[in-house]
Amino acid sequence: MPASATNCGPMTRAFSSEVGPGSREENASKNESPAAGITEDGFLGGQLRLRQPRSGHRAGHDAILLAAATPARSGDRVVDLGSGVGAAGLAVARRVGGIDLVLVEIDPVLAELARNNAGTNAIMAQVIVLDVEAGAAAFDDAGLGSDSADVVLMNPPFNDPSRHRASPDGVRERAHVATATTLAGWVHAARRILKSNGQLALIWRADGIAEVLAALDRGFGSVEILPVHGDVTSPAIRILVRATKGGRAPTRLHAALLLNEESGVPNKWVQEILAGKGELPLARR
Repeated sequence: MPASATNCGPMTRAFSSEVGPGSREENASKNESPAAGITEDGFLGGQLRLRQPRSGHRAGHDAILLAAATPARSGDRVVDLGSGVGAAGLAVARRVGGIDLVLVEIDPVLAELARNNAGTNAIMAQVIVLDVEAGAAAFDDAGLGSDSADVVLMNPPFNDPSRHRASPDGVRERAHVATATTLAGWVHAARRILKSNGQLALIWRADGIAEVLAALDRGFGSVEILPVHGDVTSPAIRILVRATKGGRAPTRLHAALLLNEESGVPNKWVQEILAGKGELPLARR
């Protein structure tokens, strides 16, 4: 698929059933444009305004938690694979100033929204229309050659097709449902474009932890895993993962992140993270 890139001058992917205290990221204020089927939603406590489709795939807690787990530093080239409307990558840029942000998205409509969102939020970003599972030549043509990125973050489609009812919305289906090669293909793309000791951050469903570890086994090490639970009594529903290209440290499992306290009250720390007032342990380098 041909790649197109555009620079935007000054200017958590959503769960099928979203985790978190609200039914939508922060239950943010929203402006709807019925004619265009677009809404404008507030993220990070209003620090980030995003236009996104009113139906189909919508950004939510996944994207913001992923951003808060991404170990970026000022000066890093940070690539968001499968960026959608740009939620995770732009949230990283809002937290860490001075990064060289690249948003990669296969859907031209979502890519255009990401481009506009970068401009609206005065964040410099390059937007590339590209299939993450495309070959090395397509990435080279798009300016994403081997060893060219310091940090990659990604929220691949992760629903198991055998347990997921197909959506009539093709864009939503592609954004949510994994194929047999999705995770391995996305991790391979990240490994190819990352520099030695480059950092990968990803989010996946918790019951697929074995798939994640298998995909990272070739080329990655120093793996850190942060389980995400709805509450103290429930099994983990997501895992946030950080890995280092060429890393050699043992795998590390962090204490669980609880979205709600035992009483059912939203976890205050999680609320601060979603409001853009902090970062998760995986982000610390």
